[in-house]
Amino acid sequence: MIRSGIKEALYHMDEINDPEIHSLIRKYALQNALEYEGKGQMGSALGRLLSERQDLRPIAKNLMPIVSSEVDLANKMIVEDGPVVVRQRIESIDPSAVKRTRQEKRKGLKPLDDTDRGVILRFAPNPNGPLSLGHSRGVVINHQYAKMYNGKMVLRYDDTDTVVKPPLVEAYDWIAEDYQWLTGSKPDVVIRASERMPQYLKFGEEMLSKGFGYVCECTSDEFKDYRISMTSCPHRSRSVDENLTQWEKMVQGTMKPGDAVVRVLTDMTLPNPALRDWPAWRIQHKPHPVIGVRYRVWPLLDFQSAIEDHLQGISHIVRGKDLMDSTRKQMLLYEHFGWVYPHTLYWGRVSIHGHGSFSTSNMREGIESEIYNGWDDVRLPTIKSLRRKGYSAEAITSFWIEMGITQKDVAIPLDSINAVNSRIIDPTSRRISLVVNPVNIEVIGELPGSVHIPYHPDRHSVGHREIPLSSKSFLVEESDLSKKFRLKDLADVEKTGDGFAFTSDERTDDRPIIHWISCDLQTTCDLVRSEGEEVFIEHCVIEDADLIVGEVVQLERKGFVRVEEWSEERRTLVWLHR
Repeated sequence: MIRSGIKEALYHMDEINDPEIHSLIRKYALQNALEYEGKGQMGSALGRLLSERQDLRPIAKNLMPIVSSEVDLANKMIVEDGPVVVRQRIESIDPSAVKRTRQEKRKGLKPLDDTDRGVILRFAPNPNGPLSLGHSRGVVINHQYAKMYNGKMVLRYDDTDTVVKPPLVEAYDWIAEDYQWLTGSKPDVVIRASERMPQYLKFGEEMLSKGFGYVCECTSDEFKDYRISMTSCPHRSRSVDENLTQWEKMVQGTMKPGDAVVRVLTDMTLPNPALRDWPAWRIQHKPHPVIGVRYRVWPLLDFQSAIEDHLQGISHIVRGKDLMDSTRKQMLLYEHFGWVYPHTLYWGRVSIHGHGSFSTSNMREGIESEIYNGWDDVRLPTIKSLRRKGYSAEAITSFWIEMGITQKDVAIPLDSINAVNSRIIDPTSRRISLVVNPVNIEVIGELPGSVHIPYHPDRHSVGHREIPLSSKSFLVEESDLSKKFRLKDLADVEKTGDGFAFTSDERTDDRPIIHWISCDLQTTCDLVRSEGEEVFIEHCVIEDADLIVGEVVQLERKGFVRVEEWSEERRTLVWLHR
């Protein structure tokens, strides 16, 4: 049976008869009216209520008329009886609520509730590809909470779908590698759901044996009609023995995909159609990339995830608000088994402008059709791509933690992440000159034979380089040439006739400062960058410095790049950001 509190939420009852809820509504209505001198608002009072009682969110619409009525009464009381009487009424309900403490907007992660029995969290990706920037949010937030409460972190591969999102064998290791790169550590527990099938089968059979599941042989269209009309399908009334017989046929593989599913018995009149006798098991005969053809019946994600969360003792689940129906389905299943459901937090969708919108499946199709050059293609929002370009794990981690958890959908520019990344990498990034479309100029005058220039203007610990100037020839960008300019960190230069002349080693005016490369110390390189759906490889001239593969350097006046290759045979840089 469904517990009464959950049943009220699921049915969206028009009237709430719980005295405790009415008392809370009245408290916040009076508080709001007192604070705004008889001009309290329903939305504000409701918001305060739902902040304290998040479990009431599913029935917020049904609470609105009650809250509105209480707010009207409270505003009227302010006018007719005065603030003193209203204050006394609030004190009779909750003395601490008379003076509301305004909360400052929280940055970072808010504390978890219900932590007395320990904290165990999980990150559960489908291994059909490597992690994306979106996935990294789940890694970072869950890992950080486990760290905050000295808890445990479970990495679970949800790999029981062999048809729609079949696993990639390589993706298991890719995800583990990305996880360790993001967090600096390994998870406490690693689970592959496909290897846990004996456990899931046991609970699937228990569900049928105890009568809260049944084998349904309706087609999807037939059951859709039953779901919409809120009526039972003909298989719902099967006996336990009949269900177990059909289950055995499914398990043995004598039934074909689509012939039957196992449904969780709920209530066909529930207001939310997704919760009405939802499917828990389906027949799949396509071989699993790791397990092979050992199993012919596989759990759907809502069943498999719910069972595994219970087996691992997951205390808190952090998930997208688009998965609220999954929570409701799983709560009904937990009710049947007599288990306590984990405390659940939700976040809204984050859209990052400037990094595209890709699903793992779409990226996989693009790679297989050779639109993209692998999972680390610079156009893709994968962690592999971000690592290739030179993003720091600390920047991604800091970005998600600073954002925290909110149910609001937010759209942010990629520059927001870039700003965090710049703050972290700038202090250790060497400055190097790179010239596009170079022109050669010779400077006449008393230039030194060499110049000693720091790799970083503010941090001498990063080091210096000695640049020879014996030829007095320089490569600069054609667009930088003007009547007078300053070669950065070297000299003021002016055009004289057909050439250029040295005028001062000190800056004497506000002439433009340009970067340069000594012709005595130059080499060529390829710069890989993307623009929209296009990838460009620019052939450039660069200062011949002793760069290290994997190092992030800042190109003078341009931006950051990562050194991908650096040898006599090939020198390649990958663009990061400005």
